[in-house]
Amino acid sequence: MPLQKDPENKEGKTLHQFADFAGKRILEVGCGEGRLTWKYAKFAKQVIAFDPDHDALRIARADCPVDLHKHVYFAEASADYIPFSKETFDIAILAWSL
Repeated sequence: MPLQKDPENKEGKTLHQFADFAGKRILEVGCGEGRLTWKYAKFAKQVIAFDPDHDALRIARADCPVDLHKHVYFAEASADYIPFSKETFDIAILAWSL
């Protein structure tokens, strides 16, 4: 049996306590395999999630639920240089990346 992370969805509940994702454009810094992305993405208008780890992004893209394909995008990039203007997003998320 594989290890299940956050089976009580405490991370998801905490995220939703601090931000309303409905109809928002979200930037996720250091998304890894997308584990946290799935906890808010269905509420967002658009999600751009990036990570420098090519293999983690490959997994995130493969695991992306079909209903999110049209508004969740993954990019290979580093937080040293974020290639987006600050006006592009309503919310930025950085969790478990440091």
